[in-house]
Amino acid sequence: MSVPNNNVAASAGKASNVQKTPGAKPTKAASKKKDEEEGVDAGEGLDERAHGKALIKPADQLELTEAELKEEITRILTANNPHAPQNIVRYSFKERSYKPTLVVDQMAVHFVLEGSLVHQDSDEGRRLRAKEGVPEETTTVDTGVGSDEEEPETLSSPVEDRPDSVASKTDKKEQKLTNQINFSERASQTLNNPMRERSCQTEPPPRSNFSATANQWEIYDAYVEELQKQEKDKEKQKALPSKKDNDKSRIMLTETQSNDFTKVAKATQILERMVNQNTFDSIAQDFKYFEDASDEFRDQEGTLLPLWKFQYDKAKGLSVTALCWNKKYLDLFAVGMGSYDFSKQGHGMLVFYTLKNPSFPEYIYPTNSGVLCLDIHDQRSYLVAVGFYDGCVAVYNLKQKGLDPVYKSTAKSGKHTDPVWQIRWQNDDMDNNHNFYSVSSDGRVVSWTLVKNELVFTDIIRLSLNGVVSEGADGSQQPSIACGTAFDFHKQIDYLFLVGTEEGKIHKDHLWALCCLPVSAMKNGSSFCLCCTYRHPAGLALQRCSKTYSSQFLETYDAHSMAVDAVKWNHYHPKVFISCSSDWTVKIWDHTINTPMFTFDLKAAVGDVSWAPYSSTVFGAVTTDGIVHVFDLNINKYQAICQQSVVAKKKTKLTHFEFNPIHPIVVVGDDRGYVTSLKLSPNLRKKPKAKKGQELPKDPEVQVAKMEKLLSLLRDSEQSTV
Repeated sequence: MSVPNNNVAASAGKASNVQKTPGAKPTKAASKKKDEEEGVDAGEGLDERAHGKALIKPADQLELTEAELKEEITRILTANNPHAPQNIVRYSFKERSYKPTLVVDQMAVHFVLEGSLVHQDSDEGRRLRAKEGVPEETTTVDTGVGSDEEEPETLSSPVEDRPDSVASKTDKKEQKLTNQINFSERASQTLNNPMRERSCQTEPPPRSNFSATANQWEIYDAYVEELQKQEKDKEKQKALPSKKDNDKSRIMLTETQSNDFTKVAKATQILERMVNQNTFDSIAQDFKYFEDASDEFRDQEGTLLPLWKFQYDKAKGLSVTALCWNKKYLDLFAVGMGSYDFSKQGHGMLVFYTLKNPSFPEYIYPTNSGVLCLDIHDQRSYLVAVGFYDGCVAVYNLKQKGLDPVYKSTAKSGKHTDPVWQIRWQNDDMDNNHNFYSVSSDGRVVSWTLVKNELVFTDIIRLSLNGVVSEGADGSQQPSIACGTAFDFHKQIDYLFLVGTEEGKIHKDHLWALCCLPVSAMKNGSSFCLCCTYRHPAGLALQRCSKTYSSQFLETYDAHSMAVDAVKWNHYHPKVFISCSSDWTVKIWDHTINTPMFTFDLKAAVGDVSWAPYSSTVFGAVTTDGIVHVFDLNINKYQAICQQSVVAKKKTKLTHFEFNPIHPIVVVGDDRGYVTSLKLSPNLRKKPKAKKGQELPKDPEVQVAKMEKLLSLLRDSEQSTV
C-alpha cells in the first residue's frame, strides 16, 4: 500500500548497514531486523501485539480465587437492533387499509469512513511513486552481525525519536494495560441477515373519459328540475301536520334518524366525549381541583363558581320545569322541559345531560305535552317517571330503544284531569312491583303500580278545602276540591308524607285511614293489614287501613299566603321539613309544631328549594330575579351566606335548583331552557371539626345533633317568651 514519503525514508534507513555498539541491549527494532535476516516473514506489528500480551500484574489488581478465575461468563450477541422501530405501518392499496410492516431493517451503522489508501504493489501505487519521484524500496538480507552493528545509528535516527515510535515506547517503565484483570484479545463476527425486497402492486382505479358540452338549455333544465323537487318537499311538509297527534313523535324521530349511524354510534359517542373534554379542559380542571382560597378572608361567606352550561337548540322557547340527578351515575341528570305560561302550552321534552359531554344531550325524548315533573328510581336508575301538563303520567326505560314510554296512563286507566305537579318513586309493594305516586291540581294523590304491561292506579287521597262546600249537579252538597302542587315522602318513615296545596296549606298524612277489617299483630312489633296488604308500624295498629280516604288529616299547617311551590323533608333529622312559595318566603318546620321554626324573606318569588345532601343545616333556593341563595343555619340563622346572580339577562327567571348527591356542585334551571352547573366554595360545605382528644361520631349522628341543637335553642326561647 502507498505510504507517505517519511515512511519510505525510514524503511530505507533500516535497510542500511551500521555497526552495533558493544554492551548495548538489543532493542525491538534490532530483533525485528534479525527476524527479517533469518527469513521470518512477519509484519511490523506482530512483535508489538506479542508484547501487549505480556502478563504484568499491577499493584492495585483485584485478587480473585481460582474458582472465580475459572468461571465462564457467557455473552450472547444477536443480530437484532433493540432500537429498531416495531410499529411501522404502511398503506396497502390492495386491502385499502393500513397494515404493519413485518420486515424491519436490523443493521445499525456505527462508523463510516471513506479511505484513500492505495496498495504499494498495485499499478496505481507505482504510478503515484513515479509521479512523486520516490525510489522503489529494495530489501536486502544481511547477517545477524550486520544488524547488530547498525543498531546505534538506528537509535540516533531522527525518525525513531518520535514520541509514537517503538523505541520511545520501550523506554517507558510502566505500560498502559488494556484491562487490569485478565485480558485476552478476541474477535467475533456476526452473520448479517440477507436483504430481502418486498413489493406490492395495486390495481389503479377505473377510469373513463367523459366529455359534455354545457349550453344554455341544459342549465335551464337543471334549474327547472331543482325547483320541482323543492315544490314536492313543501307539499310533503304541508301534509304532515294533518296526521294524528300520535304521529308527531315519529316525525321528530325521522328528522333525527335520517341517517343510519347505529354501527358507529358507540365509537362516535366516545370520540365526542374526548373532544369535549379537550375543549372544556379548563372547566374540568376547576370542577376536579379548584378550591377558592379567598374564602379564608370572607368571614364564613362563600361563592359559586360557574362551570358548564347545558342547552339544546331544539328546546328553545321551553322552560326548565324539573331537575333530578341520577343516584347511580352521578354525572348524569334529567331535565324536564315545558312551560309555566298556560296560555302557550305545546310540546315538551325530556332530555338527559352528562358532565362528560356538556355540548349535547345523552338521551332525548320529545313529548306531545309539556313535562312538569320527573323522578329517577333510586335502585333502577334506568326507570324515569314523568308527569305532564295534560294529566298523564308515564314511565320511560332508558335501556329500551325508541322514543315512546313503556308505561303511560290514559283516560281509561285513571289519568289526572289537571296538570301533574309532583311525582315520586316509592319502595316496591309486597309483590315486588314498582310503584310511584303523583299529585295534581284535580286534588288527587294517586298510587301507580307497574303490573306487567299496564299501569294500575289507586286513589290515596282526595284533597278538599276545610269548611268549603259546593253544590253538585243533583243539588247535593260536596266538599270543594283543593289543588295539590307539591308533596314528599319522609326519608325514614316511608308511609308518612306531606302535601302542599295551591291555597298555601301543607297537609301531613299517612297511607292508611279507617277500615272495617281487623288487623293481625306481627312478631316484629308491626301489623299487617288484611284488606290492602300494607304493613303498619307499631303505634298505628289500632287504626285500620282503607283505600277510601277519610277527609281528616294528621296535621294541617297554614304555611303560606300563596301556592306552595316545593315541600321537602330533611335528609337527616326526622322532624324537620322545608317549604317555599311565590309569597317570597322560605320556611323551616318541625312537624310536631304548627308554627314555623325559621322564616326567610328572599324579596322575590321562590321557584324551588332543596336540602344539601352533606349537611342537615345547609339548603339552597332560587328566585325569579335570577339569584341563588345558599343558607347554613349552623353558621348564620338570619341571612344567607351566599347570594349570587347566575343569569346573563335580568329578565331571566330561575325555576329549579338541585344538589349533586356526592360532588360539591349544583345545577340551576331557568325559563329560557338553560341549565347552569355551579361549584360550591369551601365555606359553603364546611364540616364540623373535632376538639382535641375527642372523636367525632358518625356523620348522620353529627348532622342530627346539629339540627337538634338549633331546634332546642328555638324551643327554649319560645318558652321563655311565654
